[in-house]
Amino acid sequence: MDRQIRRLGAALLVLLLVLLAQINYVQVFAASGLADNPANARRQQIAEYGVDRGSILADDGSTVLAVSRKSAGVLRYQRRYPNGPLYADATGYYSPVYGRSELEQAYNTFLTGDAPELLPQSLADLILGRPKQGASIITAIDPNVQRAAEQALGGLPGAVVAIEPSTGNVLALYANPTYNPNQLSAQDEEVVRAAWQSLNADPSKPLVSRANDELFPPGSTFKLVTASAALQNGYGPDSLWPNPHVLDLPNTTHALQNFGGEHCLGGVSRITLADALRVSCNVVFGEVGLALGADRLAAQARAFGFAPNASSGNVPFDIPFQTGVFPDPSYFQQRLPAVALSAIGQDNVTANPMQMALVAAAIANGGVEMRPRLVTEIRGPNGQIVKSYEPQPYSRPLTPENAALLTQMMVGVVRSGTGTAAQIPGVSVAGKTGTAQHGEGLPPHAWFVSFAPAEAPQVAVAVIVLDGGSLGSEATGGRVAAPIAKAVMEAALGR
Repeated sequence: MDRQIRRLGAALLVLLLVLLAQINYVQVFAASGLADNPANARRQQIAEYGVDRGSILADDGSTVLAVSRKSAGVLRYQRRYPNGPLYADATGYYSPVYGRSELEQAYNTFLTGDAPELLPQSLADLILGRPKQGASIITAIDPNVQRAAEQALGGLPGAVVAIEPSTGNVLALYANPTYNPNQLSAQDEEVVRAAWQSLNADPSKPLVSRANDELFPPGSTFKLVTASAALQNGYGPDSLWPNPHVLDLPNTTHALQNFGGEHCLGGVSRITLADALRVSCNVVFGEVGLALGADRLAAQARAFGFAPNASSGNVPFDIPFQTGVFPDPSYFQQRLPAVALSAIGQDNVTANPMQMALVAAAIANGGVEMRPRLVTEIRGPNGQIVKSYEPQPYSRPLTPENAALLTQMMVGVVRSGTGTAAQIPGVSVAGKTGTAQHGEGLPPHAWFVSFAPAEAPQVAVAVIVLDGGSLGSEATGGRVAAPIAKAVMEAALGR
């Protein structure tokens, strides 16, 4: 009898071990495969939408960018965007068909309550039988500045980015066209698929933000980078440069001209670097680029965050960010004239408003470029702060002394140069215009990059208006983009 009991006990022990092994296999080793199995997709989706997903809020902690509401459908909650198109470039979408993008994707573990920092709350919800709740995301977006960007840009194709120079806080991130993420968050699958097809068929690509996803030639706004390289390499604001009507490019029969074929400052023989920036003289900045050479220009561009190609950007940001591109110096070995063209933001140089806002913010911040910051803190369901994100420097492209010199050069642009349309009464504004060619016979892109107040900067703004906006071929950055930047700066300054 004892032998039979021992055998039965051993058999039960073996069965228990097999059961434990199977449970561990299913929950640990096979969990990922089972979760990804299409047969479990619907069950997994129902579980995910059973969570009271956290909100996405503006910097005031009360303006709602995204929130979950109870639904009468199979999925317990549905995502809502009270001002969807206004904030879509930051929030992204949360769709039962097409998944997540932007902040909805980047902070998904916090929004669903799955982040390690929320484990105590999640355990409490489980023990007490309460619905699982996610954390709220507090962004740096200032609703007043964001609304000003939307209103100032109006129906023009383009984008606006505003940054607080001292912290890197992104105060506004707006692109036109935009889209309504509510269409993609609907629980009617047919409605969602129809919206998706329509958005992807649109040639203006509203799902791809012109503020931080696309790249464009920056034109003369890139002269800020070239001027920085000149200052860092010993060429001061008063350094004198030849001022021919055109610049004969080396190793080629081509020549570089000024905008409209003009001769800078009435044709004087030599002008200063400061005056060349003030009137945006292509010929002189082409000379500056050739004098500096590809290596020093590229090094300065890298310090501001420009990458050697479109797939190698490394400026950290909360959501996907396509950093600007300045070619590797090897590109210029057989293309020496391209150095002059790149120095004025043409040829293979590309950027977007986020990149150029970072350039302006670095100059404004005494030469220190801060990492762009879209999220400042995470708050648990009970309102407590569970995680904070402190401002962090990214690089120092300029010495404080040279940043101050370049600031005064930019003030000259707005005071009496190409950027007078950005003047704000009682406020010293620093800026730079850009009118970027991007194809034979096509209207130029109009740019403006700026910050204010110049002596104690609170906001840096970059604006692009594609294809000249309403002025077409007659457009310049000073006429089209500068007034938009002015309106955004005024909003940021409480005006």
